[in-house]
Amino acid sequence: MTVPFSAYGAEIYLRGLAGEVPEHPTDPARLEDAARAVLADGPFGYVAGGAGSGATMRANRAAFDRFGLVPRMLRDTTRRDWSTTVLGTPAPAPVLLAPIGVLSILHDDGELAVARAAAELGVPMVLSTAASHTIEEVAEASGEGQRWFQLYWPTEDAVTVSLLERARAAGYTTLVVTLDTWTLGWRPLDLDTAYLPFLRGVGTAIPFSDPAFRAGLASPPEEDLMAAVGRWVPMFTGTALRWDRLDLIREHWTGPIVLKGIQHVDDAMAALDAGMDGIVVSNHGGRQVDRAIGALTALPGVVAAVDGRVPVLFDSGIRTGADAAVALALGADAVLLGRPYAYGLALGGQDGVRHVVRSVLAELDLTLALAGFGDLAQLHAAKDAVTAVI
Repeated sequence: MTVPFSAYGAEIYLRGLAGEVPEHPTDPARLEDAARAVLADGPFGYVAGGAGSGATMRANRAAFDRFGLVPRMLRDTTRRDWSTTVLGTPAPAPVLLAPIGVLSILHDDGELAVARAAAELGVPMVLSTAASHTIEEVAEASGEGQRWFQLYWPTEDAVTVSLLERARAAGYTTLVVTLDTWTLGWRPLDLDTAYLPFLRGVGTAIPFSDPAFRAGLASPPEEDLMAAVGRWVPMFTGTALRWDRLDLIREHWTGPIVLKGIQHVDDAMAALDAGMDGIVVSNHGGRQVDRAIGALTALPGVVAAVDGRVPVLFDSGIRTGADAAVALALGADAVLLGRPYAYGLALGGQDGVRHVVRSVLAELDLTLALAGFGDLAQLHAAKDAVTAVI
């Protein structure tokens, strides 16, 4: 019998007999507070902040309060199996680590620590284009781990193609194209500290190491940082994306392509019409459009419209395993965990990420088992696993 994820709780209690308590919190609110205590204002605000007044971030969380699981009793869920395969990628549970950029502002090891923790647990990691380490370095840290690559789409096709070729060569199997961040939203926490890491050459490891990008520079970034930044900024931000340009991505990526940032049913249908292989219902964690709907609010309609033709993934607002359970019960094929693992990274590097991911998986396992479900197929087959409560 496979050891359930919930065994992590038993480990913690048993260590308590020796007077040990967890080094990092299991409560997501305390986790964020603990990260706040160890981070400077700029890095913390960059990760924790959102667009404008923060209304969309609050809407993401409030959306979860409008749905409730409906537990069923006397079902034997002693043995459980949450393993799944998403677009050909096997995973021990329907959870991936969302792409988060510039992770070296939280911990020196940045994405390398996340890749190692993810590989250790078997959880797929999605690497951001805005990483602090190169595509190849993170792949090496990941080893045999499952990994996807997230693309912030450059305006120069040669650079786009080069990034895609590097990712494929390094063993990234699925491409996640982010649609909602073709330019940065209005982010007061970043503005009030005048903190944008990219302008300091942080979070630029991937483009600055790319041969097509470097070919357009008079001097390499190591010799003239600001010239490289000046080339990078207009290439990765400021120009809106278009549906008719997806052909370029398809031409140069042989694996599955997922569009991230879908919040409207019509856009989900357009993704299908464009031949995309999956979508992520997401509002970028509330970091782009203030006063937008909570991402979970959009999920049921998109799931119904897609009707199983491609996988529907979900992110934005997930803090706990119970949150993940609700999104899965509403039809998501998998969820992407974001800020919580970033806070774990800030607190303890690889160990901190491992702790947070194990905590989320343990709560997901326990929540669904106690609600009467033992695997994802059973959960998705149930039409009454979750209900609107407000």
